[in-house]
Amino acid sequence: KWLAIGKTTAVKKRLAKQGTILVMASATPGRATITTKAHENAIISHHFMRVEPKRPEAAGWLYAFLKSSLGYAMVSGSQYASIIRHIEPSHLTKIPVPDVDDETKARMNQIMSRIVELRNLAASRTAAAEHVFHEALNPPTFTASEIGFSVSARAMLGGRRRLEAAYHAPAATAVVDAFDRSEPLQDLTKGVYWMSRFKRVYGDSGIPYLSADELFTINPQMNKRILVAPGDGHEKYFVERDWIVMACSGQVYGLNGAAMLMTPYHERTFLSHDLIRIIPDKNKIRPGYLLTALTHPTLGRPVLIREAYGTSIPHLDPRDVARFPVVRLGDTVENRIADLAEEAARARAEADEIERRM
Repeated sequence: KWLAIGKTTAVKKRLAKQGTILVMASATPGRATITTKAHENAIISHHFMRVEPKRPEAAGWLYAFLKSSLGYAMVSGSQYASIIRHIEPSHLTKIPVPDVDDETKARMNQIMSRIVELRNLAASRTAAAEHVFHEALNPPTFTASEIGFSVSARAMLGGRRRLEAAYHAPAATAVVDAFDRSEPLQDLTKGVYWMSRFKRVYGDSGIPYLSADELFTINPQMNKRILVAPGDGHEKYFVERDWIVMACSGQVYGLNGAAMLMTPYHERTFLSHDLIRIIPDKNKIRPGYLLTALTHPTLGRPVLIREAYGTSIPHLDPRDVARFPVVRLGDTVENRIADLAEEAARARAEADEIERRM
């Protein structure tokens, strides 16, 4: 999303700078994160409260406290309203923060700096992978137009018989036409599927649970656990490292279609049924390259998300995702892209692990 703005003081206050502590003020109030280089010069929503330490040397300790289960419980405990929960800056300022010695504060600042460094690395490697992908494909320039377009009856009535205009949008069609060689996703994987709905029974002694929203949140609070029993088939909801998991519901401009490479951390969690599991066949394609091909902002996502159907809450069906045309660029280029994308996933996972230990 892009905003047309003027150079006013109010606007400058909304611009993000690296190392700013943010706390969500609504929807899921109390969740904290820290901005990285990827957020610089972006306007941060008013739904995030900025936390500016009076003493810079205490920033790491303050962030660690807000991310801790104790800090989160204290902050979120101040929320009010019924449907969409809120907290106010006045609630946050009244939270008592325990003090620690200077050595602990210095150590926490070092840890926080390392977290930001790793997330910056992840963002830069992802951007580099997408750049190599774009340069190798060299797609034609497509200019969007408000003028209507026509589609042949054969294109609409064949296959899944998609009659929505969005599915036949010229921008997505132009991307596919630029592929010299492609293969359906189903031919490059050992499975593309989702799970059935299940009755969720939560309990403190259960297995850590992640919903689609939580999975794509930066290092979410693990405050949900699912109770399971032997023989109930819960193992089917687990994933393995190097699988790709994709959100399959939500708005087409939001979470829907987002995908992530699984890490050892995800192997220990129970994932929602509302996620498509994609198992790359490593003999045919590298997981990192496949992730980039699916999620590239202009050459992957538009082709994928046009498959979404429904109005209030659009959905992606695994049968449609399985037909996604994965462009092939040769081993040399694909390996280079895969190396960058997989390094990004490792850096992101390491940052999350350090933050949890923090």
